[in-house]
Amino acid sequence: MASRNGQHRRGALDPLREVRAPQDPGCDVFLTGTVFLDIIFTGLDSAPVRGTESWARGMGQSPGGVANMATALARLGLRTSLAAAFGDDFYGEYCWDALEQGEGIDLSQSRTVPGWHSPVTVSMAYEGERTMVSHGHEAPPPAGPGPFPDCPPRARAAVASLEPGRHEEWIASAAGRGARIFADVGWDETGRWDLDGLAGLAHCEAFLPNAGEAMRYTREDDPRAAARKLAERVPIAVVTMGEQGSYAVDGRTGETAEVPAITVEALDPTGAGDVYVAGFLTGTLAEWPLADRLAFAGLTAALSVQEFGGSLSAPGWPEVAAWWYGVRSLPGGVPEGLRHYGFLDGLLPGDAPSPEPAGARRRAVPTIGFRHPV
Repeated sequence: MASRNGQHRRGALDPLREVRAPQDPGCDVFLTGTVFLDIIFTGLDSAPVRGTESWARGMGQSPGGVANMATALARLGLRTSLAAAFGDDFYGEYCWDALEQGEGIDLSQSRTVPGWHSPVTVSMAYEGERTMVSHGHEAPPPAGPGPFPDCPPRARAAVASLEPGRHEEWIASAAGRGARIFADVGWDETGRWDLDGLAGLAHCEAFLPNAGEAMRYTREDDPRAAARKLAERVPIAVVTMGEQGSYAVDGRTGETAEVPAITVEALDPTGAGDVYVAGFLTGTLAEWPLADRLAFAGLTAALSVQEFGGSLSAPGWPEVAAWWYGVRSLPGGVPEGLRHYGFLDGLLPGDAPSPEPAGARRRAVPTIGFRHPV
């Protein structure tokens, strides 16, 4: 997929190589939303206290907001197209270059807005939680006609974040052009928790709320029962249950699957939900079994929370391979609870990856201060 100054990253593992056909769209996944410049502080001993100064042991910056999802998809080898507004300040320039040049994301549907400053989020991670402060203004509408939102590109799939009472024409348009819609949802500030208020749900292939959201929307007191009820409204319902893992129902076949979570020491949960959706979407487009999709999504989310930041922490195939080869090399072999990840053997190279050369990096440089190429 061509972008303004580059192409989809060459040499990346392509999870869709077995299902690609010449007539397929050039875009695997389309998404749109707001890009933030994220500034992340980690290593805080406790929450900041009013009237005091707190020192963090770690800090980084990276594109955030919808960029978390776009980066997670691109690092898993999907040809990703993002439509977003970018400020013409240094923050906007940095985010554009980090996404296009650093991640190989197609930004031909995006635009730079003169005189508009980039939205910014400061995130503080401590005790496995996070506190965020954001500032920004809605981008002004385009001065003239543009390629989006009137005509989203043909794509295998699209990711939407549903909001109560908000109707977005592009979702129906993308679905009408053959895109499979994967959607998550945020907290309902209205308190109504009405599924009929989620206008885009009717076009969804898969809906992926967390347990709290799913139970409130369905009025069920068990996340698995909530998933079964949601599967009456969408083809595939996936409910994430935190430390309990995730549960999914395919409403078309009646198939269910449940996969436990991988226990890790979490540094920063920012972007973990986006990474989970990206992992599940990847497995779905690659036509993996439902349980493998849940396992892969949970693995990528678990890898992400061990690093700080949203797009900074999104894992790619090198991280997945390093984890699996590490598990396989454990004394006594693969633990019983992780044997369902054996499907990775058919995806990854047969040999363990060699150590990276000095100075090599898989993730973005976590600062906008250096003048190195992104």
